[in-house]
Amino acid sequence: MTITFMFPGQGSQAPGMGRALHDAFGSARAVFEEVDEALARKLSKLIFEGPEDELTLTANAQPALMAVSLAAMAALKSEFGVDVTKAAFVAGHSLGEYSALAAAGALTIADTARLLRIRGEAMQAAAPVGAGAMAALIGKVDCPKAEEIVAAAQGAGIVVVANDNNFGNVVISGDKAAVDAAIAAAKERGVRAIPLSVSAPFHSPLMAPAADAMARALEAITLTPLAVPLVANVTARAVSAPAEIRALLVQQVTGRVRWRESVEWMAGQGVETFVEVGAGKQLAGMVKRIAPDAAALSLNEPADLEAFAKRV
Repeated sequence: MTITFMFPGQGSQAPGMGRALHDAFGSARAVFEEVDEALARKLSKLIFEGPEDELTLTANAQPALMAVSLAAMAALKSEFGVDVTKAAFVAGHSLGEYSALAAAGALTIADTARLLRIRGEAMQAAAPVGAGAMAALIGKVDCPKAEEIVAAAQGAGIVVVANDNNFGNVVISGDKAAVDAAIAAAKERGVRAIPLSVSAPFHSPLMAPAADAMARALEAITLTPLAVPLVANVTARAVSAPAEIRALLVQQVTGRVRWRESVEWMAGQGVETFVEVGAGKQLAGMVKRIAPDAAALSLNEPADLEAFAKRV
């Protein structure tokens, strides 16, 4: 069985996530404690108890989701003897790339937590509140159709395809006026468009100040060789060289999350089983729509880890 471990991005968070892992496994507790120490705050309390609106803040959600993913990976290794080298690749959706890199040994958990706090704060600060927006194009829409829709709205400002998740789920991002114009253009073309409740126009050129902040932050961090290659969001191809990964992480802030292409590429490389590690089941759902012949599962709870370990 050829495996990819994949790691969720923002939107998968919910109060209580990871609590069962923390309570069941000492190795998982150690990850939450390391994140708390790195950030000099009890992020774990917010993860387990909420409130939801505070957990959803970008600067909190990003390290919180990473903590849950890495806690699951730690328990998988220590309790069940399954480590990251069982996979052919790792991949993550947006911030999930940082979780993937930590799982593959390129970043320490403490450095990853601090980087994601910086990333979250920088992305939040990059555009004034209300100046930007995002929307999901749902239904009979693919990336070329989404490109046509955003092209029709360019006169109103900047709007781009931000996330190519799967056929029928493409996210656009940019100036609020331009996103509103794109929503209208989508409806004219029979495509459903849903405004997203987000705090900033992620993965658009408006995030350029955040990309600059991440370039500075990443320069100060040591990236070590990966145990398994990363399939990068902005290239949809495998990468292992630390210098290249550093550059791609900066590009990723303003660049498109090419998730559909990434999954298609991995399936083409022989990946049969896509394993989502951490909170939620969004990525597994996307995989089922992109590569229906592949298996897709989510490791959220202790029983999920045990069942998966028996399969590999």
